[in-house]
Amino acid sequence: MKKILTLVFVSALGGLLTLGGYKLFVEQEDKEQLAVEQVSDLPIYVPTNTTLNNSPNIAPNFVEAAEKSIDAVVHVKNTAIVSAPMTMQDLFFGRNSQRAQVGTGSGVIISPTGYIVTNNHVIQNANEISITLNNNKSYMAELIGTDEATDIALIKIEADEDLPFMAFGDSDSAKIGEWVLAVGNPFNLNSTVTAGIISAKSRDLSGRNLQSFIQTDAAVNPGNSGGALVNTNGDLIGINTAISSRDGSYIGYSFAVPSNIARKIVNDIMEFGNVQNGILGVQGFSLNGKSAEQIGTDITEGFYISEITEDTGAEKAGLKSGDIIKKIDGVEINKFSDLSGYLKTKSPNDIVDVTLIRDDNEKVVPVTLLKNSILEIPTIGTVKNIPKKELKKYDLDYGLKLTKLSDYPELESYWRKNGVEEGSIVTQINGKKLYSVDDAQNALRTRKFNDPLQIEVINKEGEKVVYNFR
Repeated sequence: MKKILTLVFVSALGGLLTLGGYKLFVEQEDKEQLAVEQVSDLPIYVPTNTTLNNSPNIAPNFVEAAEKSIDAVVHVKNTAIVSAPMTMQDLFFGRNSQRAQVGTGSGVIISPTGYIVTNNHVIQNANEISITLNNNKSYMAELIGTDEATDIALIKIEADEDLPFMAFGDSDSAKIGEWVLAVGNPFNLNSTVTAGIISAKSRDLSGRNLQSFIQTDAAVNPGNSGGALVNTNGDLIGINTAISSRDGSYIGYSFAVPSNIARKIVNDIMEFGNVQNGILGVQGFSLNGKSAEQIGTDITEGFYISEITEDTGAEKAGLKSGDIIKKIDGVEINKFSDLSGYLKTKSPNDIVDVTLIRDDNEKVVPVTLLKNSILEIPTIGTVKNIPKKELKKYDLDYGLKLTKLSDYPELESYWRKNGVEEGSIVTQINGKKLYSVDDAQNALRTRKFNDPLQIEVINKEGEKVVYNFR
C-alpha cells in the first residue's frame, strides 16, 4: 500500500513539473511569436483625419433675395390681333375673321421711372401691352424697342410714383453651382419664386452659335418668360427666356439671357433705338478632341480662327488665320458661345485684349471692335456695307452687297432662277433706301407683323427688280 501511494505521488509530481515547464518555456515563446506576427500585420502609418467640422449644416436662405425682387417683377399681358380661319358663320354674318389673341409673361422693372425689360417673344406683334404690378395696380405700356436676336425687349409705363426696381448685376461673376431664384408669373400665378442652381454657362440652343444662355435647374414654366433670375444677394443676373421641354412645361432645365448682355441691349435701345454690336471680325470653330486632331494641335479648348474678315478690327490688329483665341479681357474662351456671349456685352470702338496662341507661343493683342457691317435679312440672305467707290459701278449712292444667299434650298433656288446671286446689290426694303446695315435693321424692326416684305435688288444683269413676300 505504501509503494502504491509513493508511485502516485511521483506521477503527480512529474505531471506538475511537465506542465510548469510547458507554461514557462513553450507557451511563453508562442505568445512572443504571436505578438511579433500581430505587430507585423499592422500598417506602418494609419492616415487619420483629426480636423473637427463644427460648422452647422445650414440650408441657403432665399428670403432676403425674394423680398428684394418680388415687387420689381411684373405680369405682362400682350393682346394681338390675328387673322383666324374664316368660318361659315363669318361668311353668313359678314364678320371679320380677325380675332384678339392674348399672351402672358413676366417683366422686370429696371428703373423707378417705369422702364421694364422682358422677352421679345412675350410682346411680339402686340397691339396692346398691359402691366400688372405685384400690388395689383395695372398700367398700359409703351414699346420702346426690341432685339430679336437676343430675345430682349424694352417697354415703359407711366406711374404717379417711383416704382420698386432691380439693378443689373454682373452675370460674368456668376459661378456654376451657385444658388439662384427664378421670379415670375407662371400659368398666371403672380409672384412665384422657385430655386435652383446654375448648371451651365454660355449655353447655345440654336446650334448656330447665336446664343449664350445661363442654364439653371430652377423650375420655369410658361409665363416665366421675361422674369428675373436672381442670385442669393438679390442681384439680377439674368432674364428668364426659355425652357428645355417636350410638352411646353418645365422638366429639368431653364435658360436665361445673362444680365450683362441684357443691360447692353437695353442701353443701346435707349440711346440709339437699336443694338450697336461691336464686331471682332473672325470666323472659325470651337476646338475639341476631333477638330484639334484635324488641325494638328494638342489644344482642345479655345476658338480656332480660320478666316479674318476684311476691314475689321481683327485684320487691323494683325490677327491671323491659325491663331487660337484663349481669352478676351481675361475671360476664358473655351467655345464659340463664350466668345459671342462676351462680345455681345461690348460696343463699337471698345478695345478688348485678345489672348491667343500662335506658333505655340501665347501673346496678348489689343483689338478695337468696329461697328457691325454685316446683317442677315430674312428671305434673301446676308448683306454687308459696300464702299461708295464700288457703288459707282452701278451708278448708285446707296445699297448693300449680297454676300451669301439664304441657307434654305428653296429660297436659294428661287433667287438664282431670278438672276440674283452673291454680289448682287440690295437697294431698298419696304421702300426705304439702304445706306448701311443699320438702315436695313431699322426697316425690318419697324415692319409690322402682317405687312408684306418688299425687297428691291439689282440682279446680275444690272436690272432693278422688286420682290414681294408675305
